[in-house]
Order: sequence, then C-alpha cells, then structure tokens
Amino acid sequence: MKYFPYTIAGEETTTRVPETAADLDEFRRWTERKASAGEMIGADTETTGLDTFSPTYRLRTAQFGDARDAWVLQTEVSDRTAEAARWAFDVLPRLVFHNATFDMLVLDRHLGVPLASMAPKVTDSKIIAHLFDSRPRHEGGYGLKLKELCARDVDPNAPDTQEDLTAVFRSIGETKATGWRKIDINHPTYLQYAGLDAILVSRWLPVGVERLRKVGVRQALVDFEHRVMVVCAEMERRGMLVDQDYVRNLVDRLEEEAALHAGKASKYGVTSVNAPKQVATALVGMGETLTERTDSGNLKVDKEILQSLADVDRNWERIGARTPNPLADAVLRSKRAGKWAKSYGVAMRDGLDGAGRLHPKISSLAARTARMSISSPPLQQLPSGDWTIRRALLADEGHRIISVDYSAVEMRVLAALADEKTMKSAIAEGRDLHDFTAELIWGPSFTTAHRKIGKGVGFGKVYGGGATTLSRQTGAPLDEVKAAVAAYDRVYPGIKRYSRTVQRQARANGYVVVTPTGRRVPLDRDRVYAATNYAVQSTARDVLCQALLNMHDRGLTDFLYLPIHDECLGSAPADIAEDVAKEIGDAMAMDFFGVPLDTDPEVGGRSWGSLYMKLPNGKYDEALRAREDEWYARMGLAA
Repeated sequence: MKYFPYTIAGEETTTRVPETAADLDEFRRWTERKASAGEMIGADTETTGLDTFSPTYRLRTAQFGDARDAWVLQTEVSDRTAEAARWAFDVLPRLVFHNATFDMLVLDRHLGVPLASMAPKVTDSKIIAHLFDSRPRHEGGYGLKLKELCARDVDPNAPDTQEDLTAVFRSIGETKATGWRKIDINHPTYLQYAGLDAILVSRWLPVGVERLRKVGVRQALVDFEHRVMVVCAEMERRGMLVDQDYVRNLVDRLEEEAALHAGKASKYGVTSVNAPKQVATALVGMGETLTERTDSGNLKVDKEILQSLADVDRNWERIGARTPNPLADAVLRSKRAGKWAKSYGVAMRDGLDGAGRLHPKISSLAARTARMSISSPPLQQLPSGDWTIRRALLADEGHRIISVDYSAVEMRVLAALADEKTMKSAIAEGRDLHDFTAELIWGPSFTTAHRKIGKGVGFGKVYGGGATTLSRQTGAPLDEVKAAVAAYDRVYPGIKRYSRTVQRQARANGYVVVTPTGRRVPLDRDRVYAATNYAVQSTARDVLCQALLNMHDRGLTDFLYLPIHDECLGSAPADIAEDVAKEIGDAMAMDFFGVPLDTDPEVGGRSWGSLYMKLPNGKYDEALRAREDEWYARMGLAA
C-alpha cells in the first residue's frame, strides 16, 4: 500500500493506493463500513483527457474518499483493481462528484458502471455551487471550481490540483492536453492529488448544501437540476452519426474560403484578419468612422461593428442601409470560414468514436442564467438558417431527423411574467406577435422594415440589447429606433412596469433576481437593467428543461440528440417519425401562467441540414429532400 499524508484545515488526511490483493481487501472493508452507515462518499476519476468517447481513451484511476481518508484505485493497472472499483460504485449508496456528468459517462463507458444505476445516488457539487452563485470567480462570483470553493470554505491553502499537475506535465515535457495521458500512473503528485479531490469534495458538499438552505433555495430545484443533468448525459452518450466524406470536403472548402477572403483583405493592407489594429487602421483609411473603443483604448472592430459596415445582419442577410464595405465583408467571411473549419469541421472530422458518432458535450447548467451550453463542437452557436455545418450530422440509419421548437418562447415567457394583457391577448388569438407589434406602433400599413425594428425592440427586452445596437443591426436611424422603443413601452405598458418591479426586487434581494422556479440569478450592480433579460432567459431555459423531463417521463429520451436554445433535435425510424415528432411536441407544449407555449414539430430527411431545404414559401421540397446529396452538391457549387 502506498500512503500519501496531507494536512487540510489543520487535520491530517491520508490517501491510500492499494498494490496487493490484501490492500484491496482493506479497501473493500472500508467501503462496506461506509455503505452500511449510508455515508456520502466523495468520488472522482482520472483519465487520459476530455475526449471520453475516443477509441483510444482510457480510465486511469477511480477515487473514493470521506473527510479524512481517500483511496485511489489504479484501474488501468489490473482487472482486479478495476473490478474492486466497479464493485464499490455499485454498493456505495451516496456519492458526490464535482461535474458529475463527465465522471458518470466515463464510468459508464470505460468501467461498465451503468449510468442508469449510478445517477439516482449521485450529487453534483458543481450544481450546488451554481445554484448558490452562478457566476464564475472572474465575474465576481463565489466560485464554481472545486479549488475555489474549498479555498473559501475548507482551507485557504487547499491544493490546486490542476495547477500543480500542469507543472508536473511541463517537467516531463508534456502539455495540459497530453499530460493526463503520458504521466506515470505512479507519480506521487498524480496519486496524492487524485485522492485529495475526493476528500475535498466530501468536505465542501455539506458547506454548499447549508449555504443553499440559508438563502432559501428549495430542494425541489436541486432535484430538478439533477434530473435534467441525467437526461442531458443520456443524450451526450447517444451522440450523432457524422457524414465523414462530407466533413473532409467541408474542411477543405472552408479553409480555401478563409484564405480567399484573407487575400481580399490583404489588398487593403491587412495581413491578418485577426489583427484588430490592422483592420481598424485600414477601415479608417478607407474613410469609415469608428467611434467605439475597447477597454484598452483601441478602436473597436468587433463582429457587430463589422457586420454593420458590411451591411449584413446576424443571419448574413443584406440590411440595405449602406454600401457594403469590401474590407469589412472580407474580414468577416474569412474569420467565419476559419472558425467553422476549426471549431466545427475539424472537431467533427477528428472527434468521433469508433462507430463514427460525434458526442457533443452538453452542459445542462452553464451560463449565469442557467442556460445550457454545447461544446466540442459549440453547435448552439450556429447561425439559425445555415445548413452548411448541420448537413454533416445524420440521423441513424433508417431514421428521419426531427426538430421541435417553441414558437417565440422568450416573448411568450415575457408576456406571462409581466402579465402584459395586450400581448397575451394577441398570443391567445394566434396573431404573429411581431406583425401585431408593428401594427400597434406604425398602423396597419407597417412595412417589413418596421416589423424588423419592432421585433428587435422586443428581443432587446429579452436579451438586453440597447437602441444603439438595434440601430446597427437593422440599419435604422438611431432616433427612429429610440422612438420605436418609446412606442413599444406605450403599447405594452405591462412590460415596462414589470421591468421596474423586477429591478426593484433584485435590489432588495441584494442584487439577485429570483425566478418563478426559485433560481437565484446574480446581477452586476452597474447592470441592474439586465434584470428583465436574466429573468426571461432563465425562465425560458427552465421551460425547456421541464420539457426534457416531460419527454423522459414519456419514454422519449432515446429519440433525442440535443437541446439547442428552444429546440430539441432527435430522430426516429422513418415509419414512425411523424408520430414521434408529434409526441415530442405534445410533451414540450405547456401552459405558462395562462400563456400557451406552443411547439412546431418538423420532420426532415436523413441529415439535420435537410430541415433547412425549404422553398421561398417556407415549405419543404420533398423531391429535393429525397435527393439530399444532389441538392447540397448543387448548393455548394452555387456558393
């Protein structure tokens, strides 16, 4: 047996690493005592990295610990040790992990510990931390990382395992990316800190739970988040098939496109499209007026500003407000193609499991408002109407892709929270909310431009965008946009009244917005105006998560791939796809404080991109959808 003592908060702790059969017997006796007592045991894993589903991925160790003792089982070393770890995960009734989704999926795939049996007895300390203060430390939050939490609540000198191990990696000539795979499994630092994480998480959990109790977070919300976490873990485990030939060609095409537009930018003296100073200098030299500056004092040329200069909106559609600046257009297109090649194309080309499936990581509780995120690749960042990347992701053989999303969910949530009578009446009558708003403000002869401004004002209430931003996005004069904002407040007085109320309540709560589910969303003191934005986004997120649980209760999880914003993506065998889509839509639809949250089920072809193969009237072209490859090839040539 190897022993590694370490003092935490003035108490000596011990990490044990079994080496013999007798050592494993001692571990089993310890586990049986803890199981009989029903104790909460800290747990963790060490692996070869983050690509859990890679064919070359390995689980290296499994850790168990209480406040004073930890065990590190080197599962990579022998089948006997792996079996002891598997047995312990089976018999221990209560376990706590920090970021449990990762560890549960690792154990499910690489140790044979089923997700279904593990999940009901797991507490995720990161969920506890997020429900107390959802801000990361660098945004002024209490902290979401185990080290940060333990340094505050357990021991100011709690070891930073990540940083110490990074130093070890460097000493052996490896990086953060490669060190986990290459470090000697018997390295003392590696083993000691593996055990310490299990001890630290078991020590911090009761502190975190008590903090939630003191601020009034209900156990029902804690349970809700853990259930959502498990549904998302099941979707991540399932993954999606990738059209590998298409992806290889896509990467080549995107890299060529990035180089093409970079070449156009170079004609204006910009040698790197990722050099803001060069871009700003060249734009000023072309006669453009740049007024906004970064925190460091440099002229700002972010995506939003470049889009305004290039006369395109967020969806890359022409605004028609000015003559497009060719440099701004070239920089935008080069950067987009380069990002897509790396963030999407390469990730889908090189990040597959042995069966050719991609497993995007789904973080069920991510942003300050709790909105979910998807990474590796970040599919929630794809433009709403683009098919290029989505074409690469396929339904299972014999299946058709399904997409079900809510109809204007944020605006409906806002109407419900604000109890805005006029907007609620329009929704109940089945009116197009943006047409209705434009008619209220500009009269029945409103134009498409009016509708766009009115829609932007409404989303500004949801997402926090100001008049200046909206002016840039729509091309409308700033005075016209400000007048539209004032008119919006007149026709929907309930929203302005609600905004004032939620800001006042947030100040009274210590600059914290409390949503209908009891979620606490912290505000920055200089951005109290964001209270409405946070309340709506957080509540809309919880609506989608409740829908996921509704679908799970109906046995629909096996059909699902991803939750994306207000959409659920899945697939089903072709002969039942329409029925499954309807069932998903029914499970998602609900009444929210008297406002119906309707859904829009769609069934496409084999690829996710097929859902975007629409005619100008918004209908699918069934003939083309049946020949997806031909359609996309033709679109590619057209592009």
